[in-house]
Amino acid sequence: MARSAPQRHSDLLERSDQLAALSELLAAGRGRIVLVGGEAGVGKTTLLREFCDEHRDSARILWGACDALFTPRPLGPLFEIAEGARGELETLVASEAKPHEVASALLDELGRTKQTILALEDLHWADEATLDVLRLLARRIESVPALVLATYRDDELDREHPLRLVLGELATSPAVTRLNVEPLSEQAVAQLAEPHGIDPESLHRLTAGNPFFVTEALEAGTDEIPQTVRDAVLARAMRLAPEARTLLEAVAVVTPQADLWLLEQLAGDSFDRVEDCLVSGMLTSVPHGVAFRHELARIAVEESLTPHRALSLHKSALGALANPPSGTPDLARLAHHAEAAGDAPSVLRFAPQAAARASSLGAHREAAAQYERALRFADGEEPDTTADWLERCSQECYLSSQLERAVTTGEQAVALRRQLGDPEQEGASLRAFSQMLSFVGRPAEGRQAALEAIALLEQLEPGPELARAYATLAQRCVNWEDVGGAIEWGNRGLELAEQLDDPEIVVHVLTTLGVAEFRMGEPTGRQKLERALEIARAQGLEDGIGRAYLNLSMQCLRRRLYREAASWQDKGLEYCVERGLDYWAVCLLAGRGWVHLAEGRWTEAAEAAQAVLRQPVEARVAQSMALMVTGVVRARRGDPDAWAALDEGLAVAKPTTELMQIAPVVAGMAEAAWLEGRPERVSAEVEKTLGLAIETGATWETGELACWSRRFGLEAEVELPVGAEPYDLTLADDHETAAQRWSELGCEYEAALARTDSDDEDTLRKALDGFQQLGARPAAAIVTRKLRERGARDLPQGPRKATRENTANLTPRELEVLELLTEGLRNQDIAERLFVAEKTVDHHVSAILRKLDAKTRAEASVKAVRLGLTNEDR
Repeated sequence: MARSAPQRHSDLLERSDQLAALSELLAAGRGRIVLVGGEAGVGKTTLLREFCDEHRDSARILWGACDALFTPRPLGPLFEIAEGARGELETLVASEAKPHEVASALLDELGRTKQTILALEDLHWADEATLDVLRLLARRIESVPALVLATYRDDELDREHPLRLVLGELATSPAVTRLNVEPLSEQAVAQLAEPHGIDPESLHRLTAGNPFFVTEALEAGTDEIPQTVRDAVLARAMRLAPEARTLLEAVAVVTPQADLWLLEQLAGDSFDRVEDCLVSGMLTSVPHGVAFRHELARIAVEESLTPHRALSLHKSALGALANPPSGTPDLARLAHHAEAAGDAPSVLRFAPQAAARASSLGAHREAAAQYERALRFADGEEPDTTADWLERCSQECYLSSQLERAVTTGEQAVALRRQLGDPEQEGASLRAFSQMLSFVGRPAEGRQAALEAIALLEQLEPGPELARAYATLAQRCVNWEDVGGAIEWGNRGLELAEQLDDPEIVVHVLTTLGVAEFRMGEPTGRQKLERALEIARAQGLEDGIGRAYLNLSMQCLRRRLYREAASWQDKGLEYCVERGLDYWAVCLLAGRGWVHLAEGRWTEAAEAAQAVLRQPVEARVAQSMALMVTGVVRARRGDPDAWAALDEGLAVAKPTTELMQIAPVVAGMAEAAWLEGRPERVSAEVEKTLGLAIETGATWETGELACWSRRFGLEAEVELPVGAEPYDLTLADDHETAAQRWSELGCEYEAALARTDSDDEDTLRKALDGFQQLGARPAAAIVTRKLRERGARDLPQGPRKATRENTANLTPRELEVLELLTEGLRNQDIAERLFVAEKTVDHHVSAILRKLDAKTRAEASVKAVRLGLTNEDR
């Protein structure tokens, strides 16, 4: 049994439960990640230090903290950890290794000893590369005997914070645990205040129980409670000698800690006062240096500095860090201090280098911030250099899904290139800018920019920039459903790219041509996409790999090949998440929600959609798809707020003018209107979008919208067959065959929907049965009404009897699977027994575990017996 940590000082009041929980996780001997959240000053660091002190004799301790820099350095906390571990990990972190390589080395290191506690502090300041390492660590942490404790300020995570993406991804991982550190209760505050003779009720009201606020207020030794923490911190600092306060000021400007060699240079004669600051409790010892015990105290001291004093300290830090006694200079810290010191030449020297390093590590958000830092000081810089930084900044913003910023900087780059009068560079800048415009829903401007780029570049000797311009325009044509234009421009680009032997452009064009031919139903389309993926993998072209995976998935989705789409999504997500390719990852995740929707796994569909909508990534195709999935799930279940999601989805999709994004949302709105019996609500939108689908030859969109148009009683001029078989069969009134085709595709809701269009009683009863098994109450009600109007009797009410009798609301098929599961059969054996696919059994088992609130098959079996769900009891 895990023991609770003794409360040796006031900061640990009311923390014994958390310490006991951590001890239990450590004692289990299986790798875990614990996400320790709480507001600033609530005692997260104190909790971790106490826990590590308790177990220092039995476990190795590795500790790293993220930087509180304006722009964090890539892999910041891993530097400290690698220094303690040495070996391959230290080598990789110091080099330009990718996050997945660092994560692999870190796992190897964690597996070297019997037990390790790895502390990662202040993830709210983490760079993208560090967050990528954490993602990868979570996937394999159970394979090593390590407990990873990661702290973050939950009160500083707005909707666009990068850490939100990671927290959302890790939420369902069985190896990840959440631990919230709450403020102190009134009783605990009263216990602390009693020796000081201070009114505890007033103290708790002013501090809200925040341990740091409480401690600092009490340590200030005043009769009256300070109105702000800053006052409390500075009052405490004033009790130190002037030399010690000078030392505190030096420590305050160098985050996340002050190495002793650096502090000696900054503090001068005051360096001897380190011990005084440690004894006072303001500072604490860390490996190779000192740091403020609380970050809030550091901020309070830093903000109290006069502008002249702050400038002097940052200049001194800049000079010292440029020539460290060992190792290479830290470019991110140098850029930080250069900006704070107002040293423009140093900013222009270090910020672009820091940006390039961040980009090479996959920390694209940080790279963009470093280029923006350089651009703030670029007055007087060579125009060509400034234009280059603008273009690089635009690209980094695009890679980190900051699309509006990508457009703004791209537009500035084009204007500057035009002034310089270099046609090749202007054409290249226009070509990149045209992509950005299309991504933010300005397609007409994007097309014009692409054509201008081609016109400029065709005046020159054919080269890579012209090939890229052809490729870009071909890609835009695909998105505008101009398949002919895509093939024409794509073939020009492919021919030139192959002549130039440029694999990156070849991959780009092959992907575009593959999409165009796939949409035409040509088998060469899939072949080209797979060839693009193969070349990109061989060349290590990460962006090309992500794009190929997404397009393979999306084209399968458009043709309703859901199982194939899911396979590409699984492979693509594993690759993109591992490498921090957030744009491609979030789009693939949105596609996964669509697959779950089609398969009738509505809870999983809604969860995937909400995970997409929580991300800070600006990806319209992902957002519109996720909103469509959310709205349709709500409509099918009869839940409220379906229209709120669908209306927002259309608002996101429409500015793109792309049928690929608009049609699924309009189809979802049509279904919601049909379920409500209010077709007039979307009739005009359906007719308009159907017309666009017919005009562009988009067969599947035409088929789906034509079916809704017929259900609404609208007359649409559609030539049959349109080329999408299940819809063609429905439009030809072969409802049962259409339903069978949908079932073969794994879409039981669509199968029931196809039968709904029939007037045959047996076919309608099958539709009703299908809807009831799925829990589709609104659709079931429509079919029930239709049957009663035809004189049908003895209609089932709601779920089948077997489903109503069990409290877990399992469907008949789920009850059959549960019965076999309790017998100890594997999924493969269950599939053979029931004559279904093993993947279908996987879905049923997942649903059973969720409905029974069971984590394992064994736990589900126990609950099944207790609830009387086994065959002998039914």
